[in-house]
Amino acid sequence: MHKGQGYDSIERLKVILNGWRNSTMANYTEEINRRRTFAIISHPDAGKTTLTEKFLLYGGQINLAGSVKGKATARHAVSDWMEIEKERGISVTSSVLQFEYDGYCINILDTPGHQDFSEDTYRTLMAADSAVMVIDASKGVEAQTRKLFKVCGMRGIPIFTFINKMDRDANDTFDLLDEIEKELGIATCPMNWPIGSGKGFRGVYDRQKSCVITYSDTEKGTKEGEATEIVLDDEDKLLSYVGEEAKEKLFGEIELLDGASAAFDLEQVRAGKLTPVFFGSALTNFGVEIFLQHFLQMATPPLPRKADIGLIQPAEKEFSAFVFKIQANMNKAHRDRIAFMRICSGKFDAQKEVKHIQSGKVMRLSQPQQIMADERKILNEAYAGDIIGVFDPGIFSIGDTLCSPKDQFQYEGIPTFAPEHFARVRQIDTMKRKQFVKGINQIAQEGAIQIFQEVNSGMEEIIVGVVGVLQFDVLKYRLENEYNVEIRLENLPYEHIRWIENKEEVDLDKLTGTSDMKKIMDLKGNPLLLFVNAWSVGMVLDRNKGLVLSEFGRG
Repeated sequence: MHKGQGYDSIERLKVILNGWRNSTMANYTEEINRRRTFAIISHPDAGKTTLTEKFLLYGGQINLAGSVKGKATARHAVSDWMEIEKERGISVTSSVLQFEYDGYCINILDTPGHQDFSEDTYRTLMAADSAVMVIDASKGVEAQTRKLFKVCGMRGIPIFTFINKMDRDANDTFDLLDEIEKELGIATCPMNWPIGSGKGFRGVYDRQKSCVITYSDTEKGTKEGEATEIVLDDEDKLLSYVGEEAKEKLFGEIELLDGASAAFDLEQVRAGKLTPVFFGSALTNFGVEIFLQHFLQMATPPLPRKADIGLIQPAEKEFSAFVFKIQANMNKAHRDRIAFMRICSGKFDAQKEVKHIQSGKVMRLSQPQQIMADERKILNEAYAGDIIGVFDPGIFSIGDTLCSPKDQFQYEGIPTFAPEHFARVRQIDTMKRKQFVKGINQIAQEGAIQIFQEVNSGMEEIIVGVVGVLQFDVLKYRLENEYNVEIRLENLPYEHIRWIENKEEVDLDKLTGTSDMKKIMDLKGNPLLLFVNAWSVGMVLDRNKGLVLSEFGRG
């Protein structure tokens, strides 16, 4: 073989290898770009879990969607898997659901609506790229919506609004939009417009297409509805579907809307300053698919994340993720713990080792899975934007970072919110000490409760702190049902908690306190102070020069 021939062969091989590398890279970025990861937020009972169910229906994951209430659909929602959730008809924990629709891979984070579980929602929002806000058309903006919206605002994440329950008598549509703008301080842009409400609800007008979309019967929302599109010019057809009165009212409102509402601006939407608004009824499937289609076009693919070395881009080759949720006992037969993590960059490969930054350990993640409520699918691979669950042997905590073994960086932490209610917990049967300690520790690691010990005392008596009082009921219920341990709760009068920031410089024994102050430790041995009154906090700071107190725990 001539020298020239060998050279040509090598060059040809290089071209082939580069081509293969480029196509692999293109597939890899394509996989990341087709991901959409969002959280659904709302006030309790606005219909958030029902909406989630309908998304899954369209994604072909379930044939019969279960709504949370209603005898005709007396099934429990897929995303509500915990026994207490089924009994009470409320979501207590966040669920993670994944499905495919129209070429997109969608990760939904369904959050608890009840304010007593808002901490779980805050953490979940850290893992989402955008949020869908569900509002009850007859109630408008409610207290919990305001709270959750603030968190979205702090993170600057895009918000998409679905005004639900149009099949019931609703507030005036213009009033609803006005309320969102005033209460939440965000401009609105209606993408469609409802025609009537309650028994007179006929469908929605799509502003983009300039047509009316009506629906056939959906058997109380358990089946997909057939959509009929009617262009505005086809007046006879429009009249036969909606009637003279509704038609006239719609024409008047369209005119008003075109003159008064904010113009659609995708940049503003993605900056979290403008919310596109959609109307419908999750229960009867009105407007759900329309919303989903528009949302997927407007929402961003996975976004970069802040780490201590700067922004980490999703398309970077190396895998990285952070833990935002830990859930014990998802599988009753195995008493397991699942750590949920958001993949922030690269591709996850089940065969490859990863580094757990906080412990410095290099390991293979055990039983990586996608979770469909309480159903699981073992994974071999996943991409930036995906949410995966892995078996946790007890080493992961909320906020932990995982990355490739050769990397060394940490994603910004998830703050620990200060509990507002405290109780002393005692077990009734002291022979079940082991189960009690295990149960209370596992539930605490999930982040639903925080546990403290009195200084110089063991685990005989512990103090539990929660954000909402309903969490005490959940704790009692779960200890009894999952760990076979009965407890007695004694409410304590403390309302304020402070972490000692400069603990290295402070001698806890010599601290000059007030009569209502209590010294406690968290599980990591950090010193904290409990107070009954807010003014006592100021008194203690005055009496102990140099003491630095904080309202947030930083791990």
